[in-house]
Amino acid sequence: MPELPEVETVRAGLAPLITGRVIDGVQVLHDRPVRRHELGPKDFETTLVGRVLEEPCRRGKYLWLPLADGDAILAHLGMSGQFRINRAGDPHLPNTRVVFTLGGPDGVQSELRFVDQRMFGGLSVSREGAELPSEIAHIGADPFDPSFDIEAVARKLRTRRSAVKRALLDQKLVSGVGNIYADESLWLAGVHPERCSDSLTQKQAVAVLQAARDVMAEALEQGGTSFDALYVRVNGESGYFDRALNVYGQEGRPCPRCQALVVREAFMNRSSHFCPNCQKAPRPLPSRRNSARTSAS
Repeated sequence: MPELPEVETVRAGLAPLITGRVIDGVQVLHDRPVRRHELGPKDFETTLVGRVLEEPCRRGKYLWLPLADGDAILAHLGMSGQFRINRAGDPHLPNTRVVFTLGGPDGVQSELRFVDQRMFGGLSVSREGAELPSEIAHIGADPFDPSFDIEAVARKLRTRRSAVKRALLDQKLVSGVGNIYADESLWLAGVHPERCSDSLTQKQAVAVLQAARDVMAEALEQGGTSFDALYVRVNGESGYFDRALNVYGQEGRPCPRCQALVVREAFMNRSSHFCPNCQKAPRPLPSRRNSARTSAS
């Protein structure tokens, strides 16, 4: 699933191409991607005509296209969603689901196309959502948001009685971090993914969050991570951060830091990748029965 660096790469690619453009027409070619639009696909097509797009925005993994009248088009890329810009009339790519025809200042139209093979992504109109759609107001700030207070978020992280990786993936705590960048961040910080969040010191919690920002900043410079054609940039090019991954997808290969072999373990229907030497496993907590026996003796 596209994570913050991939979504930000898409946002930055769209900005110069669609900002200030008028929506001349909308075609919904498959209903599923607009399933979250309460009034249905026909309303989605008609309600957007004549509206003016402003510069795209992002929070975590969500992207929205503000409209000049105060509403917004809210988008989530799901597993395989893409935005592509094409000339009007160009053949559609396979799995093109929604097409926005955009008018240009020179009278030449272009098309913004939402392409989604698996159709886990979606589009909807957010009323008065130009500043921040209410549908995602509950999501935490991401590490690049000016409002992100790393010390305060670190304190919240330390209140969690769950594995630190699970806490990092909680979008209400910090948004934008998915499985790839959680593994990479924890490796950079030298913290085992199963370590309990409430056992971290404040310094360690800050280091984990700073590592998340550093890793994603590096990924942004390389256009995100592409493992296949399901994630590409607006111009159709792949991101190249997969070539710089230290542990994610590197099972059985030497850790770049200590040369121990990277391992992979099952985690929440996914996988965790880590170095068993650099990221020491936490000590198992004693069971209540063993604790009682120890106290009795």
